[in-house]
Amino acid sequence: MWVLIARGLLGGVFQLVLLGSLLLIPAGTWDWPRAIQFLAAYGVVLFASIVWLAVAAPSSLEARLEPAISKKQPVADRIATAFIGLAVGGWFVFIPFDVFRLHLFVTPAPAVSRLGAVVGFAGFAFILVALYQNAFATPVVRHQSERGHYLVDSGLYGRVRHPFYTGFLVALLGLALWLQSYAAVIGLVAVFASLVARILVEEQHLRDTLPGYADYMSRVRYRLLPRVW
Repeated sequence: MWVLIARGLLGGVFQLVLLGSLLLIPAGTWDWPRAIQFLAAYGVVLFASIVWLAVAAPSSLEARLEPAISKKQPVADRIATAFIGLAVGGWFVFIPFDVFRLHLFVTPAPAVSRLGAVVGFAGFAFILVALYQNAFATPVVRHQSERGHYLVDSGLYGRVRHPFYTGFLVALLGLALWLQSYAAVIGLVAVFASLVARILVEEQHLRDTLPGYADYMSRVRYRLLPRVW
């Protein structure tokens, strides 16, 4: 377990350094309290979540620590994964440009920004529950026969087929508001488009390789948000 925790924390440090670089380097300054506060709070929650998953759902943490690129990964998923990386990375870089230079829209009021913080961490909590409930949520699309891959259709997965992505979008929405950029809220359209591409690739692969997935798609009709899509 301690090795798993160490691997998880190392990955968490890398993620924080990456996010900090994407936000602070384009900003050109460390004097951005909201970004620093986000990174500090997210770091605490992230590290606590890693330790909790290592204890409560080690298989789920193991799955998330797999490399983002695999030889077993379909070519279409490699392309979709690259698209997501570009969309999300570009989205993070866009925020400081808007906040410090572009000022495309009015600045969200402090109350709206604080609401964004609540929404953002609610989205992260949604992600955490999705990971806890699904030990096969790897970064790449593949059939995990060596891990006894089976269909998970309960909990959040009984309401929508991709709750991890739902939580991810909600978390980014909250972050955009916290960092006071309405333009970044609109920019989530690009991130959403990249996730749609990934979802379509993922569902095609799972329908072909995972027993019961086609029936699951007919039972759980919505991908991200009930009664919407």
